[in-house]
Amino acid sequence: MEFASAHGPRLRRTAYLMCRDWHLAQDLTQTTLAKLYMAWGRLNWLEEPTAYARKVLLRTFLDHQRRHGSREVVVESVPDTVHDSSPELRLTLLDALGQLPPRDRAIVVLRYWEDLSIDTVAELVGASVSVVKTQSMRSLSKLRRLLGEDLLM
Repeated sequence: MEFASAHGPRLRRTAYLMCRDWHLAQDLTQTTLAKLYMAWGRLNWLEEPTAYARKVLLRTFLDHQRRHGSREVVVESVPDTVHDSSPELRLTLLDALGQLPPRDRAIVVLRYWEDLSIDTVAELVGASVSVVKTQSMRSLSKLRRLLGEDLLM
């Protein structure tokens, strides 16, 4: 399927940012693509199948979180600051992102990594625009507390 080849890698990266596990991200992506494949005949009317794929991925991720609970690894402390764009910086950012609840993490990833509009994120998450704005603000505030102001924005 051409869609899987063209959009699978991006879906997997998005899934990874939500779940922080490449193997689980691959599973979530495969499940998403399988669901899309099964419904593809009914989806021909969609103008933007990528948006629908993101929605399926988000719901697959949240369903997985509800079923399996949290498997987060707790660390004693988060480093104060990291001054370069090293692998350590990426790991620090991913660890901080992982401290957000799954739905909030998904909102941050969709809003700021995928660069989707607030309206689109609200539709994908099944929440109002004001909820997405509030959760984004609270999540970014928590990330700032965890990482320090200089690391974000």
